[in-house]
Amino acid sequence: MSARVLMVDDDAAIRTVVAAALRRAGHEVRTAASLAELDRALAAGVPDVLITDVVLPDGDGIERAAALRQERPALPVIILSARNTLSTAVKAAEVGAFDYLPKPFDLGTLDAAVRAALARRPAAPSSVSEVEPELPLIGRSPAMQEVYRLIARVVGNDLTVLVTGESGTGKELVARALHELGARAHGPFVALNMAAIPRELIEAELFGHERGAFTGAQARMAGRFEQAHGGTLFLDEIGDMPMEAQTRLLRVLQSGEFTSVGGARPIRADVRIVAATNRDLQAQVRAGLFREDLFYRLNVVPIALPPLRQRRTDVPLLARHFLERAAAEGLPPKALNDEAAVVLKAYDWPGNVRELENAMRRAAALGRDAVISGDEMAALLGAPSASPSAEGRAPDLAAAVEVLVERLAREDPLALDDGSLYGRVIAEVERPLIAAMLARHGGNQLRAARALGLNRNTLRKRITDLGMLPGRG
Repeated sequence: MSARVLMVDDDAAIRTVVAAALRRAGHEVRTAASLAELDRALAAGVPDVLITDVVLPDGDGIERAAALRQERPALPVIILSARNTLSTAVKAAEVGAFDYLPKPFDLGTLDAAVRAALARRPAAPSSVSEVEPELPLIGRSPAMQEVYRLIARVVGNDLTVLVTGESGTGKELVARALHELGARAHGPFVALNMAAIPRELIEAELFGHERGAFTGAQARMAGRFEQAHGGTLFLDEIGDMPMEAQTRLLRVLQSGEFTSVGGARPIRADVRIVAATNRDLQAQVRAGLFREDLFYRLNVVPIALPPLRQRRTDVPLLARHFLERAAAEGLPPKALNDEAAVVLKAYDWPGNVRELENAMRRAAALGRDAVISGDEMAALLGAPSASPSAEGRAPDLAAAVEVLVERLAREDPLALDDGSLYGRVIAEVERPLIAAMLARHGGNQLRAARALGLNRNTLRKRITDLGMLPGRG
């Protein structure tokens, strides 16, 4: 299925690569570099699919997409962005974008999105609401991008969501994001930890009780369902819910009504349910510890939160956020150097984001200097140092490369898009490798070349290209 595609991006290289790939896939492609060029292209004819970047030289691509969707509700819009944040994903969903692809993206994924947009045109969007800039979730890794896309797709409805993930990954933050970015934001957000309530009190906590319903019930008490009326009820550690309470919860989800303990009058349950667990509920279903029908009622939209070890590029970003928060709360302001970031990314964080936050608060309180070094962070975590130690330990190479890319993104953002990134990173690794081999072999290029598996002439050329002085490593 081919389409007439109009792509808007001020990066000529991206326009060229994407247009060529889509043409190879059989699509007819026109490109524009600005909103002004977009308007001129639309005047000449409306495409089947519009692809637009967010940041354009003369305006915001999402805002223009919102206006276009009002004028042409049948036009599918695919948003591209290097601003890989939850806010961007949500804004794209709110304006009715068919899909949102964070940069860098796979060209096959873009072609699949174009074909899907042709097959299923989206409905007209509702009015665009303002999104608060301070959002509860932080991270730009590919793993978090998928979480953002799922959140963006369900904030506009009341579908039940089941959030899974290890302890400390931030499951309640996902629930709060769903609440704060959705239509129920002005209602209450009520959280209940099922593992912290005695079994005999769970039903009264959930559904409330009438006066005299049991010994000690001196007055009527509204349960969490009633307290969350018009808002969101977050049921944390749902895997710890006893079987009898599971039956009552299932009945509420099926009927939309509940009765308090000791009561006879049905009460309408006007809440959105978000449940969370660090357990394998399907395994509990097989073991007879969790109702299968309740699992399917809760698992309408599953969102799996990745552990920190699967999103290491987010660790320095989160760490700096927690240091800023600690400073705002009165602790000494602190910053991280690149070696400290390497240590943080190499550490496995068994306690995930919660452990990271605690570590940053500890670093802010106990650190002697304004800038936290790699050795200081390693000592704080009981982890290997970021610099070679007496035992010869070296920093994690993958983490070091990630730190290098992050530094380039701060110091020279164009380096991530101008085609020079591969050469820059390889040079950063190649230079110390050649230097180490030359030093190991006393500056003898023939022996160093043999150790590296290179021809001597190739090694000599690399030394020249890298600006390394012969004989000095």
